Amino acid sequence: MSRRIALSVVAGVVVLGGAGAFALAYAGDQPPAFAHSTARYTAPRAGHDGSLAFSTEVTASSGVKSLKVLAWPQKSEFAKKPLTAKDMAGVESATCAPAEGDTARCTYRAVVSAADAASSPHGTWHIAVLATAEDGSTTLDTEVTDFTVG
Repeated sequence: MSRRIALSVVAGVVVLGGAGAFALAYAGDQPPAFAHSTARYTAPRAGHDGSLAFSTEVTASSGVKSLKVLAWPQKSEFAKKPLTAKDMAGVESATCAPAEGDTARCTYRAVVSAADAASSPHGTWHIAVLATAEDGSTTLDTEVTDFTVG
């Protein structure tokens, strides 16, 4: 093997090894990500409360610390002025349980009374979520999934 080919091979191994180490280090610091998000709204009827059920899978390399959930109507102030992480600070939390690897399965359920349903706008509603990982990184998705009231 000529000296030039040997140096090229060594340089290639060093470059690929460095890129691989960078990719692994970068992959370890990923912010929370959402998958398989669903919402189901059941209207109250005949003297029985309705409900809103939401579930999602959250993956965070350092683990999932919390998930805040907010349902908001499409025809609201948030359509004009988007939600921020600060807006989400005071909303209710989902319950999260470890699923597989770095993933947690999170669920949220709210009771919807007849009075709540009567005073709520009909039409499309969005679910906003704010996930916080154990390392403090956050991800806000203001429209992770939708449902219809009406």
